[in-house]
Order: sequence, then C-alpha cells, then structure tokens
Amino acid sequence: MRYIYVIELDPAVLKLNRFVDANPRYQTGMPLAYVGLTSRKPEQRFEQHKKGFKSSKMVKRFGIKLINTQCEVIKSSAYEVALARESAKANELRTRGWGVWSN
Repeated sequence: MRYIYVIELDPAVLKLNRFVDANPRYQTGMPLAYVGLTSRKPEQRFEQHKKGFKSSKMVKRFGIKLINTQCEVIKSSAYEVALARESAKANELRTRGWGVWSN
C-alpha cells in the first residue's frame, strides 16, 4: 500500500523562481503545496521531511502541515500506478489554481 500526501507550503515559497516557473497558472490566494508518494503513513513522512531524512528541500524549508483532506491511499501494488496517480494529483491541484511542487 502506498500513499499520496499533500503538504501545505509557506507563502515564502513564492520567492523562488523555480517554484513560480513551475506554476504559471497559480491563482493568488490559492493553497501552495508539495505532493509526494510514500509507503509510510503521511504523518510519518512529513516528520521525516522536516527532520531532513530523505527530504525535499522545498518541504524541509517551507513545509507547514499535512493537508489530510487531499491525502489518498493507493491500494495497487504496482509502483507505476502509484507514480501516475501522484502526477495526476499534482496536475489536478494545479488545474484548480494551486501552486504545486512535486518530484
């Protein structure tokens, strides 16, 4: 079992050109988020990011909290299925005007 997790990012992330460039359709005032994939519980993975263990620099520096309502359980055992869902989740949020970072 895998999880898609979504972490709220601090608005200071908008000072990074690479984040802004990755989100040309960002609508001011909409949430800013990191979307990831893990085999751990999302809460545990968030803590790992904040402690610097296998961390995205974006989450370590700008991560605020999990957005539990956006997290998903992926029951498929196929890693490719989970990766595709992670990408789809990031794209769904961007389509809604969110600013999103995903690896």
